[in-house]
Amino acid sequence: MHLFLLGVSHRTAPLALRERLDFSSRDVGAAVEALSARATTSETVVLSTCNRSEIYVVSDQLARAREELIGFFADYHQVPAAQFVPHLFAREDAQAAHHLFRVAAGLDSLVVGEPQVLGQVKEAFSVAADRRCSGPTLNRLFTSSFAVGKRVRTETGLGEGAVSVSFAAVQLARKIFGKLDGRRVLVIGAGEMGQLTARHLRTNGVGDIVVTGRTFARAEEVAATIGGTAVPWSERNTALGRADIVVTATGSPTPLITRDDVAAAMGRQRREPLFMIDIAVPRDVEAGAGDIEQVFLYNVDDLQVIVHENMSRRSSEVQRAEDIVAEEVGRFMAWSRSRATVSTVVALRRRFDAIRRSELQRLDFKLTGLNPTERARVEEVTRLIVEKLLIEPTEQLKALPDEETQVAYTDAVRRLFALRDDREAEAENGRHETESREPGSSDTSSS
Repeated sequence: MHLFLLGVSHRTAPLALRERLDFSSRDVGAAVEALSARATTSETVVLSTCNRSEIYVVSDQLARAREELIGFFADYHQVPAAQFVPHLFAREDAQAAHHLFRVAAGLDSLVVGEPQVLGQVKEAFSVAADRRCSGPTLNRLFTSSFAVGKRVRTETGLGEGAVSVSFAAVQLARKIFGKLDGRRVLVIGAGEMGQLTARHLRTNGVGDIVVTGRTFARAEEVAATIGGTAVPWSERNTALGRADIVVTATGSPTPLITRDDVAAAMGRQRREPLFMIDIAVPRDVEAGAGDIEQVFLYNVDDLQVIVHENMSRRSSEVQRAEDIVAEEVGRFMAWSRSRATVSTVVALRRRFDAIRRSELQRLDFKLTGLNPTERARVEEVTRLIVEKLLIEPTEQLKALPDEETQVAYTDAVRRLFALRDDREAEAENGRHETESREPGSSDTSSS
């Protein structure tokens, strides 16, 4: 059995195509269940985020599995294969594990070190596990990826410091206020950056979020997407006086908030600071507003300086994170190889014991004169002979030094002794049980 990965990501496919192949916008659980019903896959997990749609499977028929997964992508999303196949990437075994571990560590993200992706990996596995679509290999693979993500975050500085303007704004807000729980936010403008910053603030526990803009209908739309409320443009100064955090991101050619507006908002009785994030270019807030006591005004250039400093620190941590990934891939593959070796040893023992029992059955008529104790002794002696014959090859198989040698030896043993995997053995046992229940069947073979 092999681990196989097929998918698209921000590194291989444009956004428009990724949107068309996105599983998260639909029922991921249904997709996992539909995939698990395919003949060539025994385990399945679907990982789908805004930057990737990846399918992880376990299969013993990689070529067929690849074709089935391509067909599934096409059928499920109603996208012709010719449109996305050039953008697909595939990974097998160690390479597939290496890819997932880098994803969980934040090394394969659009913004290196971003923390959200580990939670998305955990959610993808949870969906598959809840539906019993994963199994021993994917269970081990994904739980190992969680450990990789945790190690990278605790043993390196890869995830430290904001590396986007919106994250930098939240980082500064936390430095000013400490916890953001209950803090009131005013968003001026309905642009993407303002919305993104507001979402990050929301995940950090802020309270009310108020949105205003020149077009009230648009402000209402934005407010609905971030869980806030909209107020008319004419009430912006009133909202400013109630806010703890202000995010401005409009396209106005001149400042919309003057120094006097901010001074009026602060008033004489206010003791709490006012944190203002002016992401707009040109600026929405007059620079002089930052001179007012207890007003902390940052523009996009200030935030970019923080981002660049943090990016420089993160880049020095990348190699340490890559080393952790490589170490954990080695551990996973050692476990995977041990499973293959163990299954071969089990099959070898099963084969030898089947021969032993078959011979005892064939010679049963010659053992009829033995009493129960003597027959038990014959049973024990033959079993011990088999055990001793298998001790050395078993130890040698377990002690093989590398993956390539292990694969070669286990394959040779399986071929030499015509060993079957567990599913074949179970099917064969089922046939024997059925035959033994048929009329006229006998428990002993004739000599």
